Amino acid sequence: MAVAVLTGVAVVGCERGASVGGGSFSPGPAKTGCPAALARATAAVARAEKSVPATPGPADGPRAVSGRTIVYVAQTMTNPGVAAAAEGVREAARVIGWRLRLIDGQGTPNGIQAAFDQAIGLRPAGIVVGGFDPDLTSTQVARAAARHIPLVGWHAVGSPGPSRHPALFSNVTTRVGDVAKAGADWVIVHSRGHAGVVVFTDASVPFARTKSALIEQELATCPGVQVLAEENIPISDSSSRTPVEAASLLSRFPDSWTHSVAINDLYFADAAPALRAARRKGAGAPFNIGAGDGDPSAFQRINSRQFQAATVPEPFAQQGWQILDELNRAFAGAPASGYVAPVHIATAADSHGATTWDPPGYRAAYRRIWGR
Repeated sequence: MAVAVLTGVAVVGCERGASVGGGSFSPGPAKTGCPAALARATAAVARAEKSVPATPGPADGPRAVSGRTIVYVAQTMTNPGVAAAAEGVREAARVIGWRLRLIDGQGTPNGIQAAFDQAIGLRPAGIVVGGFDPDLTSTQVARAAARHIPLVGWHAVGSPGPSRHPALFSNVTTRVGDVAKAGADWVIVHSRGHAGVVVFTDASVPFARTKSALIEQELATCPGVQVLAEENIPISDSSSRTPVEAASLLSRFPDSWTHSVAINDLYFADAAPALRAARRKGAGAPFNIGAGDGDPSAFQRINSRQFQAATVPEPFAQQGWQILDELNRAFAGAPASGYVAPVHIATAADSHGATTWDPPGYRAAYRRIWGR
């Protein structure tokens, strides 16, 4: 994904698969801790763990226009987040009464460009950019603009809301800073301000690199929390690299590695075999939180207490409904909603066995707005 450069955040470039950091660390009462930071983080985590968000959606908007056909161009339907958001769009399209076509880009630049070409050829009322950087399809984006086809992104750029370059009527996503902060704050609270942390990231992706920098920036507000290492493992290499790196971390930090934060839950699925081989307990240290995604497998690990304790999930279905609402606003000549779903922290205690984060209230809110 593309992301704007954030000022005031130090981002250290890493080699592919590199591990940054080191040194011994013994968490516990002997460390300074961070009473002020802990109090602030405790309040933030309590808000994020609530099962009912303060706002389920925008307060108002235009009534539904009729008879539209839209196309969802997916980066790849093997990506659980892309597929879950698409299902939310499908559900909302049935309610609003629109026709939906889904075209799978198969996860390759050529495939995504061909899918976008096909979408434009269908002459739809609107197109959804499902989980890929629109700069990858700049030619197609320009053609859509020339034909006055509005584009709404899902995780297409790094920030929510309208985008001028690339031209998106709106982009539907949580705020990367909020997600990063929630993941780091959970570690501060769970450890009571005394932790040795490993951060898993993919430095080849600017969005991910920025997120991990923000995670480390928030962890640094607590002197009793030390980042032991930053593991730079490209997501595409995670299944082969993460088990090896996890075994190495266990050797280097057998007692001091207490927590992990990852830019995607996938790393913990791949770390589990090494942790299991080392006879670590699934419900014990290191306590792991994914700062982003929240696919069903992550919830399954959390609910069964198998090497993941929490996640900061995306509300995929809710975001699918918001995509339809943003397109409806574009068709009606109204501005984008400006709505951003608040962050949520899912644990075994608050997920109640669910395998996705599906906050209540938004379906009724959008039905009311649309008159459906």
